[in-house]
Amino acid sequence: MTSRIILDVHALQNVPPSNVNRDDTGAPKTAVYGGTVRARVSSQAWKRATRQTFQDLLPASELGVRTKRVAELLAPRITALAPAIDGPQAWALAAEVLFNATGSKIEPPQRKAVAAKKNGEPAPAPESSYLMFLSARQLDALAELAVKGADDETFFKNKDNKARAKQLANTKHSVDIALFGRMVADTADINVDAAAQVAHALSVHRVENESDYFTAVDDHNSDAEPGAGMIGTVDFNSATLYRYAALDVDLLERNLGKGPDENQSPATPVRRAVEAFLSGFISSLPTGKINTFGNHTLPDAVIVKLRSSRPVSFVTAFEKPVTADNDGGHMEAACTRLADYIPAIEEAYGDETTTDTWVLQVGPATHKLSGLGTEVTKLTQLVEAAGAAVATRLEQRG
Repeated sequence: MTSRIILDVHALQNVPPSNVNRDDTGAPKTAVYGGTVRARVSSQAWKRATRQTFQDLLPASELGVRTKRVAELLAPRITALAPAIDGPQAWALAAEVLFNATGSKIEPPQRKAVAAKKNGEPAPAPESSYLMFLSARQLDALAELAVKGADDETFFKNKDNKARAKQLANTKHSVDIALFGRMVADTADINVDAAAQVAHALSVHRVENESDYFTAVDDHNSDAEPGAGMIGTVDFNSATLYRYAALDVDLLERNLGKGPDENQSPATPVRRAVEAFLSGFISSLPTGKINTFGNHTLPDAVIVKLRSSRPVSFVTAFEKPVTADNDGGHMEAACTRLADYIPAIEEAYGDETTTDTWVLQVGPATHKLSGLGTEVTKLTQLVEAAGAAVATRLEQRG
């Protein structure tokens, strides 16, 4: 059987009263697991939070942008290469090359176009009908192609040029595209399968959503007008969350291809992406209602495993909800569950001898996890150790 390289990330995190991820009624999302209602934070919310951390971890040249207003991103690049092409002309050229690259029509939204015409304003910039995810290097390459064909109306009627546009949109993927994937509705063959899978975070215990009744005072009220200027309610809960993500390093390597520096080892861009993902996923936090609750916490416990078989979530350890001990709190009991469950599942399925494990823990409640792997005391140590191990496995495999 072919050996794989899989990175699993497990975290236990206390989140105080908060509403980081709302449903359509404004209440915190929940899910039934093990027959009881649990707090839930969707995978989409945590992937978005992780992507946002990349802005501080990686240069813009290694990232992408997901937007409907992709023509507005491409047009300035065209103008920078050919200053004579600007404004609406650059928009039109950007729309043409994007259509040939992705199959998506890029045109001004009808609602905005009608409003602009009614108000005597210039026509709005063209947009895609759905979010389009392109890397900075893909946009740069498409701008060069657009300028090359700017003076030839038949340029994209040539099959080779159309194929070239498509190829440019499907190579040199950014780290975030390689990790989280991309769907192009009109041209499925340039879709990118996500190398990272992020589970919905679940509370290890039963939860009940609560409601906070609040009032806001009108600062300009007179003494004759006592009372609130506004009243309302906001729903919230608090939870000890089990968070899990799996990273298929082999797929990540295929998605990334050669990095910006083609003289580097193929393992180098993969290691950078792995380290950015680890740091970002562990330290990120969705920001829903963050100003209302100020729920800025970090995980008390993180376990990272580098496997050679398949991803393994430990959520089954919490199928029976954890109950608070006599003094309150769920973290210690959750760590005990993990400390018992992890060795048992790995012994049963024969993965312990091919797995590297690192443990980062904070506080006495997590002490039972200490024997599960190599202990590290800082996130930077964890990230560097896992990144180096990934690079070593890639290089050994050749």
